[in-house]
Amino acid sequence: MKWPNRRTVLSNLAWVLAFAVIYSGIRAWQHRDLVHGLAPQFSATTLQGKTFTLAGKRDKPLLVHFWASWCRICRMEQSSIDSIARDHDVITIAIDAADPIALKRYVQNHGIQASVIPDRSGLAARFGIRGVPTDFIVDREGRIRFIEVGYSSEWGLRARLWLAGRD
Repeated sequence: MKWPNRRTVLSNLAWVLAFAVIYSGIRAWQHRDLVHGLAPQFSATTLQGKTFTLAGKRDKPLLVHFWASWCRICRMEQSSIDSIARDHDVITIAIDAADPIALKRYVQNHGIQASVIPDRSGLAARFGIRGVPTDFIVDREGRIRFIEVGYSSEWGLRARLWLAGRD
């Protein structure tokens, strides 16, 4: 077996380092305005008519998923969010809630199973949301442990929920 020469190895390492720096810069820019630390406390009514409260301690970690009906990436991710909601605590917040009847119709037409809160009170602004989808993993103490902006895989979100549940 022939080993690559030193120049090739250094060139490849330089590319990997450049990618890591660019990736880290993009993530830092995406997260610049998002809330960190303790999750903002709120109480709201879901489309399903139930009251949801994010306050104090919880029994297990929570996925807070911000989305919009016009967002194609959100649509691609929705089946994963619904799947996670069968096993974990999940609340989804629709940022395009100007017309609650249209939002209800959208949720029914797309078979969304997770609880949906229409964002009529500015929850997205309180969390610092600038783009969707955005996911927050909140641990049992109410601290934001992980933030993801853009598409996130089901297994990635499940792993973060699992990590947030370990004390």
